Amino acid sequence: MPSINDIQLAKELIRFPTVTPVDAGIMKFLEKKLKSIGFKTKILEFKDRKSKPVKNIYARIGTKSPNFCYAGHVDVVPPGNIKKWSSHPFKPKIKNGRLIGRGSSDMKTSVASFIAAVNEFVIKKKKFNGSISLLITGDEEGIAINGTKKVVEYLIKKKEKINFCLIGEPTNPSQMGEMIKIGRRGSITGYLSIFGKMGHVAYNHKAINPSTCIIDVLKNLKKIKLDNGSKNFQASNLEITKISINNDADNVIPGDAKATFNIRFNDKHNSTSLKKKLNFLIKKICKKYKCKFKIEYMISGESFITKPNKITFMIKNIIKKNTRVNTKLSTSGGTSDARFIRKISPCLEFGMVGASMHQVDENIKIKDLKTLTKIHKEILDQYFS
Repeated sequence: MPSINDIQLAKELIRFPTVTPVDAGIMKFLEKKLKSIGFKTKILEFKDRKSKPVKNIYARIGTKSPNFCYAGHVDVVPPGNIKKWSSHPFKPKIKNGRLIGRGSSDMKTSVASFIAAVNEFVIKKKKFNGSISLLITGDEEGIAINGTKKVVEYLIKKKEKINFCLIGEPTNPSQMGEMIKIGRRGSITGYLSIFGKMGHVAYNHKAINPSTCIIDVLKNLKKIKLDNGSKNFQASNLEITKISINNDADNVIPGDAKATFNIRFNDKHNSTSLKKKLNFLIKKICKKYKCKFKIEYMISGESFITKPNKITFMIKNIIKKNTRVNTKLSTSGGTSDARFIRKISPCLEFGMVGASMHQVDENIKIKDLKTLTKIHKEILDQYFS
């Protein structure tokens, strides 16, 4: 079995223009690569009426427990204005010791790294007491309906057990080894519509202006002090992301107004308690202005934490040994696919430096990729020792 070069594999993955949720042939490519190592693979395609079909792959080598899983995604965000890139975003280029390309940080290099590490481990060990699996999705950067969430449901149905999962998200803010994510805050989005009565601005007493009401609602939503943080999480925060009034005339009081807001919440709340709190406030203010309202919520995930254990500290020590950085256990940042995987397995997140993710000229240091692959090799050695 030939060895797999992590840099070469990373470049091959970046060449696929997998702007979420486009597959562009990458899952077939990964399946062939994983089969050459000895994995049994399953490409899982999911779709629904509202979104495009998404391809995912679950692969496993070995049949025994424990099953150590590497998880990640190969879909990427759009590159933006290609003319602003120093090189084509899907034609990876190494310059000044850095690999430039869309997905280099978030997170095709992580996928390349753990595949290269697993390959090296299998060559060296040949037989080991357990299994290694890979869960790779093409739907993380988008709405994440037909990706890891559906794969987890499939694994539950098949009674496939994962004992521990390491997700390759770019967790390090500025240098390799800084941060392991052991949990995430929850996320809930509110889509608010307020309905008044349309009318002429000169005869405002005959109309009910929903814009006045929505301004008051949003002002009071921002005033809510959700909490001051908790032992493991930063404070919850609410941000208004959209305000819209569809009105083409300057002398007309509109009939409705809309707004969108998002809350990132810690373990002092859950989506049910937040919805109850928000609905009470909105209803009270709308009653004051004699307006009606409609509120819809989308819950991306609840807050969660993987309680640090011996595997957590084993991984932390390996990272520190290879980076000479005192790795912090953190729950900061946005959501990730860990919110789905944690339902079937304890999980951590650790990957590349994320300073340039989603930016023009997204890039990583080549030496960081080499370090990450070495870390993954040592994790497998110690986990299965």
